Parts: sequence; C-alpha cells; structure tokens
Amino acid sequence: MAVATSAVDRLVRVSDSLSELSTTLERTVELLRAGQLEPEATLQAIEECARLASEASAQVDRQVRAALEPLPDLPGQLPLPAS
Repeated sequence: MAVATSAVDRLVRVSDSLSELSTTLERTVELLRAGQLEPEATLQAIEECARLASEASAQVDRQVRAALEPLPDLPGQLPLPAS
C-alpha cells in the first residue's frame, strides 16, 4: 500500500505544479489580451511562466526517471530467466 500512496503523492505534486502553471498562463493571457500589462509587467509575467514551466518539467522528468529505474536486487531473490 505504501507504493500506491507514494505514487499518488508524486502525481498530486506534479499535478499541482501543472495546475499552477496553467492558471498563471491563463491569467497572463487574459491580461495580455486585455492590454492591461505594461511592458515591464509583461516581461515579469513571461519570466514567471517560464520558471513555472521549468519547475513542472523538472518534476515530471524526475517522476519519469524514477518510474523507469530498475528495482534493486533484493537479498534472496533469484533472477528471472532471460526471454
């Protein structure tokens, strides 16, 4: 059960990052379309969106790498025959 809980926790963290990025992007697009951002504020919004995207990407990458890493050999286990 601990494995399932751990996987759910990781998925929630990634989902939270992606949700935050999505919300920020949507808010920024609305402000840009409405012409409510000055050039400096526009640059700050773009930088914030880029930062959030980088963070979300790194989290997804870590989760994928963790899922693809082979499990360690445990003492007393026999290797599976090669197919």
